[in-house]
Amino acid sequence: MICPRCESTLYRKNGRRNDKQNYLCKNCGKQFLEPAFPGLLEGELLANSNGHTKVSITETTEIPLVKNLPEEKITEKSLGSFSLRLAEELLQTILSPDWLESATFKQFIQTFQQKTEIKHKLEIGISLLLLDAENLKLDINSELFLASVCKYPLQVKIAFANWRNPSIGKQDIELYNRGYQLVHVPGGKDSADAKMIALGACVLRSYPAVKEILVCSSDGILSHLCNQLQNQGLIVYWVRRQGQNLQIENRNTGKLTHYSLLMATEVPSFEQVIDKIQDLIKTEQESINTRLNSLVAVATLFKERCDINIKHHPKQPEIEEIIPVINNSSAQFVQKEEKEDSAEIPNGETLDKLLLKIIQDIQIKSPETKLSVSKLGSELQKITRKSPNSIIKKLKLGSNFTKYLESSSTFTLKASGKEYEVIPLCE
Repeated sequence: MICPRCESTLYRKNGRRNDKQNYLCKNCGKQFLEPAFPGLLEGELLANSNGHTKVSITETTEIPLVKNLPEEKITEKSLGSFSLRLAEELLQTILSPDWLESATFKQFIQTFQQKTEIKHKLEIGISLLLLDAENLKLDINSELFLASVCKYPLQVKIAFANWRNPSIGKQDIELYNRGYQLVHVPGGKDSADAKMIALGACVLRSYPAVKEILVCSSDGILSHLCNQLQNQGLIVYWVRRQGQNLQIENRNTGKLTHYSLLMATEVPSFEQVIDKIQDLIKTEQESINTRLNSLVAVATLFKERCDINIKHHPKQPEIEEIIPVINNSSAQFVQKEEKEDSAEIPNGETLDKLLLKIIQDIQIKSPETKLSVSKLGSELQKITRKSPNSIIKKLKLGSNFTKYLESSSTFTLKASGKEYEVIPLCE
């Protein structure tokens, strides 16, 4: 009997547990129970517990025990009861806490997990990429796009080239950092292609979980490799360069996919372009409708707001709301004119009175201010809500406001730089 932890034979008795003798290892301090197997069976099991047992389970569990029984007791009934008792003792030992913590049990679990992972990978499958680095260069974005084309995860990437060739540059370092296996070939025409064909034709021997293969080269000789891989039941993508695009051909279905190297995106087909344009038009129409609805809502709210103001101030003249009050006398003049039903300036005389009043108010407020034609017109428009030129044309007093002031007997114009100063003749 040996310690289950350190396999030392130095131990001593240490009481009983569950009606079984308990032992304490003098070497590592591990406590363990007395084994439930006879000496011969125990030695055989412990000696062959590393997964390489040469004796079958039946031989190690029954033959030694049967030999120790008296001949007269070896009957079918005795063998059945003994096997049942042995099975119970085996289960008790295997399910005991000491055995579950042993190194043998941990090794068994680890081996079982590894086999399960291998079986799972074989069932799921992987993708593999073969790259002729002398013929085709794949950046990280192109590689990610190729991986998105495959149904299975891209886990193995192999690049072939004469890595001593100066034209390769530092491509070997870049590919190595991206997880590629680098295969060196001597210089010579089609040397990398030949190596790709030789290795790719037997790829299933090294990678039995492979379901899809990306053959990345524009050389036509690689069509032989594609055919061979298809005959082995694999899904084959032939990746070739055409100008600034990559063409990915599914050799099993004939489907073509294009990828733009400049824009780093997939080149859509004609049907996809039409669908995209239709989607954009539909989106723009929806956006325009949404904005129109918002505009209508704002206009409605503004109209309601105006109606509310009119209801709250039914007797207030409309012209008074916009008047930038120069002073009280100006406002009183406008209100007086409104009471006389002159909101629409009826004639030139009324217009002259209003203009004189505006000039007087400005001079009272700022005597040194020189009133230009544009300033006077601006003040008039603030009061009447109409441009001076439209008022002049409506009253048929001239072609524009300046010409009216020049021809008026009430005002005169004096040149002041680029402007004309308005001066009342009554001064």
